[in-house]
Amino acid sequence: MTNSTLLILLGDVNSPVNFTFFIGCMAMMAASAFFFLSLNQFDKKWRTSVLVSGLITFIAAVHYMYMRDAAMAGDVMNITAFRYVDWILTVPLMCVEFYLILKVAGAKKSLMWRLIFLSVIMLVTGYMGESGGDAVVWGTISGLAYFVIVYEIWLGGAAKLAKEAGGDVLHAHKILCWFVLVGWAIYPIGYMAGTAGWYGDAGLFFGMELDMQVLYNIADAINKIGFGLVIYSLAVKKTA
Repeated sequence: MTNSTLLILLGDVNSPVNFTFFIGCMAMMAASAFFFLSLNQFDKKWRTSVLVSGLITFIAAVHYMYMRDAAMAGDVMNITAFRYVDWILTVPLMCVEFYLILKVAGAKKSLMWRLIFLSVIMLVTGYMGESGGDAVVWGTISGLAYFVIVYEIWLGGAAKLAKEAGGDVLHAHKILCWFVLVGWAIYPIGYMAGTAGWYGDAGLFFGMELDMQVLYNIADAINKIGFGLVIYSLAVKKTA
């Protein structure tokens, strides 16, 4: 697909990219309202977790409005920039959720800061690879940070704390782990498919930037709203 074709499709209000930007924005704004308005029904120790879920979807909704405007203008570079600004705020908050639900098992802040640090490294190096740096080098570093996060929550300290907590906390932790392992996997796939210098023409096979933007939008909505609903469900059970 040529750049001129991509820009025409991005500027079309009915294009899949703009449609999913709009739907994603509305879905995450609605999720934010739902999480914020439900806060008073929970015990105080669970309100912070639900509040963070609302912040994650609210931040994403605001950035999706800016990304849709950039898409309508055919500004691909600004879409990437806004998306990474969104991720650098929301992904660390999603990592914070692991710490918040594991506090009942004695989780320490060192776990939270470790996950935040890894997520920031993953995102900063990913952006450097997509914004003109060596795509393979920066992509490799980003991927390694991602796999360390996966190890930490599936087999490392976070996993051990979840087993100690047991019951509803363990169940919620496992679901969140699957979100990270499966749901977040779309991001490195998109990076490899759409970044020059990584696997040559792999981007052509995946439909290049247009299709990856649609997949990013769908994955973002599922991951962020899904994360929040898992936390909400846990808070409901614990409050009851």
